[in-house]
This record gives sequence, structure tokens and C-alpha cells, in this order.
Amino acid sequence: MIGLIAATAAGRRAAAELAAAWPGRTAVYDGPVAEAVRRAFAECGQLVCFLATGATVRLVAPLLVDKAADPGVVCVDEGRRFAVALLGGHGGGANALAADVAEVLGAQPVVTTATDATGIPGLDTLGLPVEGEVAAVARAVLDGSPVRLDADRPYPLPALPPCVRADAPADAPVLRVSDRTAAPSGSPAATLRPASLVVGVGASRDVPADEVLGLVEAALADAGLSAASVAQLSTVDAKADEPGILEAARRLGVPVVTHPADELATVAVPNPSAAPLAAVGTPSVAEAAALADAPGGELLVPKRKSAPEGRAAMCTVAVARRAVRGRLALVGLGPGARDLLTPRARAELRRASVVVGLDQYVDQIRDLLRPGTRVEESGLGAEEERAHSAVRLAREGLAVALIGSGDAGVYAMASPALAEAGDDIDVVGVPGVTAALAAAALLGAPLGHDHVSLSLSDLHTPWEVIERRVRAAAEADLVVTFYNPRSRGRDWQLPKALDILATHRTPGTPVGVAHGVSRADEWHTVTTLAELDPTTVDMTTVVTVGNTATRLVAGRMVTPRGYRWQQ
Repeated sequence: MIGLIAATAAGRRAAAELAAAWPGRTAVYDGPVAEAVRRAFAECGQLVCFLATGATVRLVAPLLVDKAADPGVVCVDEGRRFAVALLGGHGGGANALAADVAEVLGAQPVVTTATDATGIPGLDTLGLPVEGEVAAVARAVLDGSPVRLDADRPYPLPALPPCVRADAPADAPVLRVSDRTAAPSGSPAATLRPASLVVGVGASRDVPADEVLGLVEAALADAGLSAASVAQLSTVDAKADEPGILEAARRLGVPVVTHPADELATVAVPNPSAAPLAAVGTPSVAEAAALADAPGGELLVPKRKSAPEGRAAMCTVAVARRAVRGRLALVGLGPGARDLLTPRARAELRRASVVVGLDQYVDQIRDLLRPGTRVEESGLGAEEERAHSAVRLAREGLAVALIGSGDAGVYAMASPALAEAGDDIDVVGVPGVTAALAAAALLGAPLGHDHVSLSLSDLHTPWEVIERRVRAAAEADLVVTFYNPRSRGRDWQLPKALDILATHRTPGTPVGVAHGVSRADEWHTVTTLAELDPTTVDMTTVVTVGNTATRLVAGRMVTPRGYRWQQ
């Protein structure tokens, strides 16, 4: 919850705007300001104070406890000019909150965190828990000093600055990425903890939470594994409501995941037993549950029993390590203009350590990439090679963004990439503004009813197939948007397609032509089926042909949704 505190009428108006923009996310704290700040600080994860920064500092200073626990605090001035991230920039999310507040109020976000100001990712923003000498290692990264990267496996991290590398000097500060505990190296060291471990738990009824937690911690410690890398406790469905397991998971800060006994019974394990088979219907709980939630992984700690003094063991645990899963983001960049690139696409570009794409598309977004981002770019005609490369890199455990114009799934790179990608990598689709939609916005509302997009390029599709589809669209009275309508070496397909449509449309049917949408050479026009000059069209042009209901209204194409036209 975001607490909103204001002292003046102007501040209360701004707070009301935020509350209206974010329903269910905010709580307005009324009354004396000092008391309101105290209550919000204790009850909310974030605060927006419509106060001077100095006043806010004096109010929150006595309340500060710990960097990891304190809420993020943003200050907004009386004139709504600035949204200042005052406290908890990363841990409390104040930097991101300042940007969100500024967007709603039309203010300027002010972020002074060194990593954000320089475009270098903070160690606490890489998506993994971090521990150790974080400040010292982060300082070295900011200074551009060599930092030794010590990762036990490749992980899908965002790009790290060039100074962070595996071949840095042995005495350099160390950034580890590991689920293992490690002895001190003599140099400042920080460790990122991937959520790579699954702990399987079998237990008797009414097992004490202390017995479960003690056995888990002992199993991890003896194997040299970090509890911070435990992703979950896994067990059989029959133990879904076992209080001791649930409480142990709560103390570890992880969820409990359960499986049916017949599912666990199919998992091959090294130490099956008759006891759990008789009790819950599977010869293994701890080992089978751990391996079930670590597909492709390995069993690091075989089943071991608790050893309570003076009575029989009530708990077994086993630990498995998940296989690293790379990450492939399929990112649509939109038609070209920077303001039509979605925030989600921007975030994925910053999330990637490798960007793969057509060279001219990479040039559009190169300035948005983090320092150290690896770029694999190629020219026209290398689509399959780019898709293959992106999938291969993701399978190596990296975070990859495969980019394309418009929407990645529309005549773009998502199709060849997903045709090759298996279930061994994580895939994220990021929608983009397509050329058809961007052109339609310029032309009016030509897509107000059923419509179809067709590519006139016969490079991958035989013309006979394209022609059959054009005829079907004509007969079905669909609005048609033509992609790839005409090039220097392919100039007869568009006239042919228009002739086919003309057998089912009147000569006065509105036709929109949009060239270079949202780019420097953009132009568009609305004409008719009879008057369209195909020679004005090229590969960067979209042609939209209306249906029999499409009309020209004030020079714009309008296709009714089915409502009766008003005379």
C-alpha cells in the first residue's frame, strides 16, 4: 500500500489525483502531518509526502530502522514540479515510484541513486537476493574498477558493466552468483543468490516445525548450500495442511508446493522406501518431490532423516538443484517512434544481457541498452539465423531479447523463434504497436469491423496461396491491410490484388496509404480504389482497403462497428 500525506490544499488535490489513478493501491492519511507520517511509515510499503524534502527528512529520521525494512519515500513539492526519491531508492522502490508519480502528475522524477543516475544496474536490482559486502563491490562497479565475476553457472542476469568479468585480477572485488556458501576470499565480495534449490520434505503427522527447519538447515549447511537460494519446499498432497511444514516454510520465506502421490510415485529416486508407500501412496516423498520441481536438475542431497533426541524421526528432507533456464524475450519495438515503444519493451531491453536483431532496428534502441549489453546484429534476409542464435543463447542460460519492428508476433521474429524454442527456456512475449494499427490511427478508423492483414510478399508464400487469400477476403467483405505491398523487384502483386478486390468493391471504396508511419519520412493519404497510384507505394508503406460499409468522413476512413449510420 502507498501512503499519501499532504499538509496543504494543493497537496491534497495532488494526492487525490494519485488515489484516483491508482485505485486500491493508495491510502490517504489525514490529521496532523507528523502523526500521519508515523502511521503511514509503520503501515505502508511506500509513502508519497506532499511536503518539502527538509520537512520530510526531519519527520522520517526518527523512524528509520534498516535499509532493507524501511519503506520507500517520495516527496512532491507544492508546485508539483518534482517527484523526489528521498528514501529506499532500490529496496523500497522509491526510484520507480518517483517515475510513476511524475507520470501521473506531470512532474519531473528526481533520482540521485548513483547506479540509476549513471545507467549502471545496482546489485540489488538484478532480480536476485544479494548479500555480503554489497557497498564495496557496488562502489568498484561505479568506479569502473575491475570486479571479478565468479558464477558457478550461467544465469539469465541483465547485462553487467564491462568492468565485471571472469578474468579480472584475483585480488579484485568479487561478485559471486552461486547457491553455495563460500569461504572468504580476502577481497570484498558480494553474492547474488539464485532461487535454484528445491527442498523436498516428508513428515509424520504433527511434526514440529523446529524439527523440519532444523533438518533443512542442517542438510543445506552440510552440503555447503545457502538457505537464501531455496525456492520452495515440496511435498505430497497429503501434507498440504501439515502445520509444521507450513510454519517451516514461513520462517524460510518460501512457498510450499504439493504433488499427488501417484505423480511422485513415477519419479525415479535412489532411495525408495516402503514406509511412505504404505502411509501416503508413494515410495518416496522427499527425493521425489525435490526432483519433481527441479526438471532437468540434479539431486544434491539424498534423503536424510531428522535425529531428535529420545524419539523416532518425524521428518525427511532431500535437496535438488534446478537446471538453469535461460530467458528469451520477444520484443516488438513498434513502428519506429520512440514514444510508441511500450514501457514493457523498454524494461525488457534493460533486462537483457544479449540483444539480437536486424541492424537497423538495433540502431533504434541502442541508447536504451545497459552498459555491457552484448549485441548480435545482422542484415536483411537473416531472419532464421537471428531466431536460431537467440534460442541458442537462451539455452546457454542467458537473458536474451530478440527484437523486431511492430509486434514481434506479426510478420516478425516470434514465429521462427518459437518454432525452434522448446520448453527448456522461459519465453516472454512483449506486444508492440503493429504497422496496421499505427497506420489505421493516421487514416481514421478503417479497422472498426472485421479485418484481415495479408502480406503480398511471395518470398515465403507462393503467389497462388496469396491470391486465394485475397479472393477470400474480397468475398467475405473484410477490410484488408496489405503488408509488403510493393518493391522494386516485385511491382505487379499490388495491382493484381487491387483488381481482385475491385470485383467485390465499388471504385469509390476508400483506400488508405500510410508510408513510414511514425518516422521522419512519414506521410499518409486517403484515396479510392479507382484512384490509388501503386507507384507511390513501397515496402515501408501499408495499404488499407475498406469494405463495402467503409465511408469517408471529413477526409478520414471510417468502418462502422455495425451500428446504424446516422444520417
